[in-house]
Order: sequence, then structure tokens, then C-alpha cells
Amino acid sequence: MKIRVLLADDQTLVRAAFAMLVESAPDMEVVGQAGTGRAAVELARSDRADLIVMDIRMPDLNGIEATRLLADDEDLAGVKVLMLTTYDTDEHVFEALRAGASGFLVKDTKPGELLEAIRTVAAGDSLLSPGPTSRLIERVLRAPEPPVAGPGGPEGLSDRECQVLALVARGLNNTEIAETLGLSPLTAKTHVSRIMGKLGVRDRAQLVIVAYESGLVRPGVAGEP
Repeated sequence: MKIRVLLADDQTLVRAAFAMLVESAPDMEVVGQAGTGRAAVELARSDRADLIVMDIRMPDLNGIEATRLLADDEDLAGVKVLMLTTYDTDEHVFEALRAGASGFLVKDTKPGELLEAIRTVAAGDSLLSPGPTSRLIERVLRAPEPPVAGPGGPEGLSDRECQVLALVARGLNNTEIAETLGLSPLTAKTHVSRIMGKLGVRDRAQLVIVAYESGLVRPGVAGEP
């Protein structure tokens, strides 16, 4: 089965270039193109896209609001959003992740990296570059001071789950989490899935947001889990 990709960008030439790139991949196909966030949401419903490559700034309805509408629609729960921005320091990216985007890329990303990003997000993983993401969250949460979590971290999580969540927020994948905590990769994956269920989040991107907003991970402080 090919990955069904919807392209949402208000610049026609950008959409055309992305469309040529996506169509060149044997495991992908472009099922629609939208010039506004509202059109992207409508096409997602009609064309049943698996993933939307969404520009963060568009007329009528921007990428953040469009992503929020997609996340709130139960019929579109399986549609992933890969957000595009001009700069990796764009503070709107934080809101996009909070709204439900599964990751972000800057527009000058190499063609091959964009295709791999689409595959990664379509497979259900998040695409978070630890450096830019942590710097971005640090800047957004710097004022006011984020709340300090209690000894158990976010409510309802065990000590082990808080350890796993902290490592997710630091950008570690399941294999790296397993190595750090002396677990099997399957056990680490199970922990991550259970944490998502307890916190009611869609993916790892949302876990990063929860970890920082709860105070479990402090901006600018690496900290050991």
C-alpha cells in the first residue's frame, strides 16, 4: 500500500515541487493539494490521506488551526501531520505540536530527508529533532516558569514511566531508552505505549510537550531520569 500524501502550502510552485518529489517515490502518491488550511481539512476528509505535509502559515486557516481540527475529528484520527516551517526557531511550531502535529521540518530540508520524514511519520513515529525542539520548547516555556511536578511526575504515572517519559523528551528512541534503563526494546516500547494511553496523547511529540509542561523535564536542564 502506498502512503497517501496531501500537500498543503499556499505557494503553488512549492506544492508542485513537493508533488514531483513525492510522486518520484515508489511507496508514495499525492492524493491532493491545498492552498489553505481549510481546504486541507476538507480534502483530508474527501481524499482519505494518510499524511498531510502542512505549511505552518497559510491564509484562511493556518496550519496550526487546521491541525487542531484534524486532531479533534474522530473520523480523521489516523491522519498524520508533518508541519513545514521556514525556520526551526519558529515559536509557532510549539503550538503545532501541541495541536497534534507529529513533527516538523524546515523547508530547506534535503529531498531525501523529506521522503524519509514522510515514511517515519506515516509509520506512526514522531519526527522531532532533539536540538531545535528542546531549544524551541525552552524559549516558549521560559516565562512564566513551568510548574514543578510532584515526586511522581505527571499524575497517574509510575516512577519507571516517568523515567521513560523523561528520556522520550530528551529525544531518545525506544532502543536507546532500553539501553539506558537496562530494558528490552519491546519493554521500552510497551512503556511508551502505556504512557500515551494514560496521558491520552496521540504520539511521542505530544509526550514531549507533556514532559516539559508538567515540569518533569526542565528547559535547559538535561537531568538524569
